[in-house]
Parts: sequence; C-alpha cells; structure tokens
Amino acid sequence: MAPNDSNSFYRSFTPGEWEALGVGASPMLSEKELSRLRGRGETVSLQEVSQVYVPLSRLLRLYIDATSKLHEANDLFLKGKIRKTPYIIAIAGSVAVGKSTTARILCELLRRQKPELRVKLVATDGFLLPNAELDARGLMERKGFPQSYDVAGLMDFLIQVKSGRSGIEIPVYSHEAYDILPDRVERVGRPDVLIVEGLNLLQAARVGMPPPFISDFFDFSIFLDAEEDVIRRWYVERFLGLCKTAFQNENSYFHRYAGLSEAEARKIAGGIWSRINKINLRRNILPTRERARLILYKGADHGIAEILLRKL
Repeated sequence: MAPNDSNSFYRSFTPGEWEALGVGASPMLSEKELSRLRGRGETVSLQEVSQVYVPLSRLLRLYIDATSKLHEANDLFLKGKIRKTPYIIAIAGSVAVGKSTTARILCELLRRQKPELRVKLVATDGFLLPNAELDARGLMERKGFPQSYDVAGLMDFLIQVKSGRSGIEIPVYSHEAYDILPDRVERVGRPDVLIVEGLNLLQAARVGMPPPFISDFFDFSIFLDAEEDVIRRWYVERFLGLCKTAFQNENSYFHRYAGLSEAEARKIAGGIWSRINKINLRRNILPTRERARLILYKGADHGIAEILLRKL
C-alpha cells in the first residue's frame, strides 16, 4: 500500500493508531447488533468496530459538520437561505470485499453520532440494467462492469438527491432473482447523509463523456482493498456458502448450483471469478483506488490491517 512519506497522497495508520483518534465518537455496538450488520462470510469483530469504524464515524461526522458550516457561509454571502444539500459518502471496491457490511456499520454509527441525522443507504445494484436488456446487448457476462449500469438513471438520482428533492424513488434489485424487480421501487426520501455502495463508483471521465461525472457528487469516498488472491478466495468461499443456503431456494436464479459437490462448486466459482470478476477488478475497479479519500486495506483474515487517509 501507499507508504507514509512525503511523496505519498496518503497518511498511513495501523488500527491501533487509528483507534486513538476516535475519542468522543459514537457509543459501541453490541454483539447482537453487529451480527445483524455483518454480511455473509464477514468476520468483523467488536474490537475492529472500536479500532476502525468508530473513529471513522467520528471523522465523517466532523466532515459533515464542517460542510454544514460551509453552507452557512454560502447563505451569509448570498444573503438568503439556500437549501442544504445532502452529504454523500461513496463506498467502492471489488465484489466479496465487504462493502455492504462496511456501509451498514457506518450507517448505524452515524445515526448514533448524531441521532437527528437522517442517514440513508443505497446500493448501485438497483441501477443495473435489467437482464433482458443485458441479454440484448450481449452483456450478461459483463454484469457489474460500468457498461452494465443505467448510468443516466444513477446520474439523475444523484442530481435529485443533491437538489434536495423529496419523494425520490429508485429501482429495486433482487439478488435472489438476479434481476431488477419491475414492479418495485425504493423510496429514498430526503436524507441528510446518503451512503452509496457499489463496484465502480469512482470511475474517472472517459474520452467524449460530458460532465458531470458520477464521482463529482461524492463528498467523501472510501475504497475497500485487499490482495487479489485473497479476494478471490473470499469470493469462492462465499459461493460455497451460498450453494448451501440461498441457492437452495427454488426461486433463486442460481438454484442450479444447489446440488453441486464442493469440488464442483469451487471449479465453477473459480471460473466465474476468472472470467468476470477478476477482469472487472483489474480493468475498472482497482485503477480507481487512488481516487478515494480513504482506503481500508484488509488482510487475509478479513480484518482491516491498514487505514490510509488522503492528505488534504
């Protein structure tokens, strides 16, 4: 990872060093509360919440408060009350690296930091193109790649959020059906803080793409990282677990994998990783890592081994 020297964009912290910066942060979670927030295969402990996530929630609260003061300064200059815009936090990284768990934990801790804050969490899965459209474009093997998303729809959603509009609705994605549910929407409301979690959130502009860009809407961005071979192992282990649980449901898109032996499941999961997820990671996700404000680097045991905060 990035060295902690004058030539680096980041300052590096061990979990112990980072924990010392969390004084005055939110109250801790209980084990029961944490178990509800953990994703499949995740092993986040109460110690890790104390060392990493509680200080991070304090930092985010300070950033949110500072942004509120900027709004006040803007109002003072313009001699009128301007509608405050929501603070948007992006959480990016590879499949199977723990983005959803991180997002849920931060959402809960921010609510505890300031109970009056309306904090909302959404995943970009809802902006994947429907399977029928992906099939028509020959993109089913590229699901999760930037071109598999309704980028215009996601952009419009972020514009509405930053405009302070109420009554915003977004599509709903079902992991069971592996598709957008055409008859369902999720109501977002008008949050004070919006956490957006997804694979390719920090993409830079491409040639010929007019501004604005999705990443322009984020006030703070977090990238979850680990060594590629470690992420691959996590992905395979998660697939094995799903074969014994969610895939057993006859309504699951992946029910055909429910009866596989462990060797067969490992082979199929490894093939999916090599054919799809590895390519997406190398080509689209990993190159955006240094665009993040904060990088959480995980070790092989899923625990966060290093925290890198971008220098202002």
